[in-house]
Amino acid sequence: MIDNYKNVILNNYTNFSGRARRSEYWYFALCNVIISSILYVLMIATIVSSGEGGSALTSIFSGILFIYSLATFLPSVAVTVRRLHDIGKSGWTYFVALIPFGAFVVLYWLTVEGETHDNKWGPDPKQSHSNIDEIGQ
Repeated sequence: MIDNYKNVILNNYTNFSGRARRSEYWYFALCNVIISSILYVLMIATIVSSGEGGSALTSIFSGILFIYSLATFLPSVAVTVRRLHDIGKSGWTYFVALIPFGAFVVLYWLTVEGETHDNKWGPDPKQSHSNIDEIGQ
């Protein structure tokens, strides 16, 4: 799980080409939600404990959350585009999420198994991992 998160952040920060497996996308999304939730809880806890005026600690956690959100925006879009490539769709289809109920369509696409053959965005990432595993043994 952590490896997929690190791979997206460190190796594919703004890589919009190629394909991403479901596991890469969903483990990245899970880690992102966990980290964001922890920062939100810490921010809210400092707000509640400090009363109406807030505190410096609240500002710090708010700032960290804002910076984290900015830092993970591009990798989130990039891994989503690569995930759409894996099912044979252009990254531009991500804009379907902007129309009413389009987000549900994109969510469905993100859960569909990728194409099992090479497509115009590259080879099947599942096959690539299988071949590496076989070579390594």
